[in-house]
Formats: sequence, C-alpha cells, structure tokens
Amino acid sequence: MTDTTTPTTEQLVDAYLDLWREADGPRRRVLVEAVFTPDGRHVDPLADARGHDEIDALVAGVHAHYPGFAMTRTSGIDQHGDQLRFTWTLDAADGTRVVDGLDVAELAPDGRLGRVVGFWGELPDA
Repeated sequence: MTDTTTPTTEQLVDAYLDLWREADGPRRRVLVEAVFTPDGRHVDPLADARGHDEIDALVAGVHAHYPGFAMTRTSGIDQHGDQLRFTWTLDAADGTRVVDGLDVAELAPDGRLGRVVGFWGELPDA
C-alpha cells in the first residue's frame, strides 16, 4: 500500500477484494494502485493482467459481464513467508453462484501485492 503505515495482511486482502467489488472506475483505480505494485500481475484461468492498467481493465470487464456482483472472502488467510492463500465466492446480482475461487498472492517488499494467481472451483453450467 502506498501510505506510511503498513496494512495488516487481512487489511491488504480485504482491500484487494474491495477493488474487485468497486464499480466506479476512478475509485477502483485508486485501489488498484494501492494494492498492487506498478508491475503487479493477476493470473487466473481467463486472464494474465500485468500492471495497473491491465488489472483495472480486467476488473472492469468482470463488472461489465456481471453488473452488481458480490465477491466475498470465505476463509481466513493462510500466510507462509511472503505467500498468502485465501478463498472467495463470486455471486451474480441475483444471488446465483458464478464461481468459487482460491487465490495465492505474493507480497512485494513494499507491502503491496506483486502477484496474485487465482484458481477457480467448479463452474456452474452456462
């Protein structure tokens, strides 16, 4: 994060999930820059986004496809050195489960995320 205080691991992960939930582009961009390093990377089964611009565009795409979605952390946060692991769900606005996921994140030396690798659980039928 970019302020003078170092967030707790829980605060960082929750800020990461907040940026996914943020539909307002300018507010989301502030969160992307606070959570990810400039060369940060998000990789999941459909994306390999590098840097603030690509990560922001990836999240905007999810908002375009699932307007009003809810993303919720469903576990505690396991930490091993600079590696974090946590689970989440993404539900459509009507409450339909879209996907469950597990993310493994790497902390950068400045306290932000350098990389997040997302794994998805079983996808519902289309």
